[in-house]
Amino acid sequence: MTVLYVDADACPVKNEAVRVGERHNVAIKFVSNSWMRLPEGDLVERVVVPEGPDEADNWIAERAQTGDVVVTADVPLASRCVKAGALVIGPTGKPFSEDGIGMRLAMRDLKTHLREIGEIREGGPSFTKADRSRFLNQLETIMRAAKRAVT
Repeated sequence: MTVLYVDADACPVKNEAVRVGERHNVAIKFVSNSWMRLPEGDLVERVVVPEGPDEADNWIAERAQTGDVVVTADVPLASRCVKAGALVIGPTGKPFSEDGIGMRLAMRDLKTHLREIGEIREGGPSFTKADRSRFLNQLETIMRAAKRAVT
């Protein structure tokens, strides 16, 4: 059965994930390092993991498999989940694929290095209404694909 895992720390599309997850009648697991306010729903489960770097990521990566969907902006977590067979989407609606994950990891590492040496000072672009809309459309498509993968 398909499970929707949401890397909940700093996720701007929690409500949208619940809307799509409930429409498809799948378990929705919000995973974070601390308690946070979440959307309500019969299919929503809050998972609070111990404090520590990558604990939430590890929890998701250890469980995500073929037929599951993962929502995260974390490129290393996305890579691990894609390798496990899960379908992965970022909060801006961009899906992660096996073909493109290597380049995204390399770009992430390059940008991290450039920030560390002071060549880049700003963060990424701000989250927009278009990002939210793109996320909803893509999550709907990915959710259908995930459910087909388990039937």
